[in-house]
Amino acid sequence: MVSPESEDRDRETKPAKYARAGIRFLWRIEREGSTPVAYTYELDPASGTYVATGVHRGRLKTDIGFPVDIDLAIRS
Repeated sequence: MVSPESEDRDRETKPAKYARAGIRFLWRIEREGSTPVAYTYELDPASGTYVATGVHRGRLKTDIGFPVDIDLAIRS
């Protein structure tokens, strides 16, 4: 369980600060039940804000910025 304050910080505060700093890529990892979900973003230089590039369940596979292939499956 994540506190509302932590959720707000991860979804609102940090992305705004990172965008102002010019950090080009942002990933946010959250849980849906017991399963991890990765949200990926890229900084739009025209607006200075992040745009979503994907929502990844089970596997985070992208080549935006650099190639990544991460298994998100949880195994007991």
